[in-house]
Amino acid sequence: MATGRTHRPATRSRGIPEATVARLPLYLRALTALSERSVPTVSSEELAAAAGVNSAKLRKDFSYLGSYGTRGVGYDVEYLVYQISRELGLTQDWPVVIVGIGNLGAALANYGGFASRGFRVAALIDADPAMAGKPVAGIPVQHTDELEKIIDDNGVSIGVIATPAGAAQQVCDRLVAAGVTSILNFAPTVLSVPDGVDVRKVDLSIELQILAFHEQRKAGEEAAAAASDAAGPAAATRDESESADKGPDGDVPAVMPA
Repeated sequence: MATGRTHRPATRSRGIPEATVARLPLYLRALTALSERSVPTVSSEELAAAAGVNSAKLRKDFSYLGSYGTRGVGYDVEYLVYQISRELGLTQDWPVVIVGIGNLGAALANYGGFASRGFRVAALIDADPAMAGKPVAGIPVQHTDELEKIIDDNGVSIGVIATPAGAAQQVCDRLVAAGVTSILNFAPTVLSVPDGVDVRKVDLSIELQILAFHEQRKAGEEAAAAASDAAGPAAATRDESESADKGPDGDVPAVMPA
């Protein structure tokens, strides 16, 4: 089985836009669900709805893959699963190391979706000597002193950082120096990496803050709508009263003599 060190995804050489690359996993997840239900074909509208995008964008994205579907039939589900998996580099084995086996790191180690999506957790690494040898998800934790050897022995090119913020940059530097060229960062800090190293940041607090913004905006809109509804009858009565006081030209008439 090939490893990540010697094989890179074809997306950059094919000139696929980054926005399209970001949507390919969404399509793959929807297609995998269809495949598990033995659905043979799917229309662009159905697949777009399942992936949460519009159908025109989906068809444009698939055109970069050279897949245009069949009029009146749609897309072949199994073939699209293969196409997207190949484009994302998921038809080969990608060994991954997770550094930082606290609550989050342990949860990631126990995640069952890695293996089915082309990723193999090659090693779990932590700086705490008390963790050394302790099995997590059936994998013994190894000390950070062994990091470089572990990466070299397993041909690792993808590293996951789940350490506290203060340790993340040092871990990142060691991963990069050892040959890791892609990093998934869960630490609440921005990492500095050289050209040629890709970093994807996952910050749950930022995502929650964005959701809080939307909740606050919705609450404000609901309050404004409620205030408008409450003011409606009074405003209508006032408007009718003002209209009755106006003359034929719409102006308030002068006081008539007694």
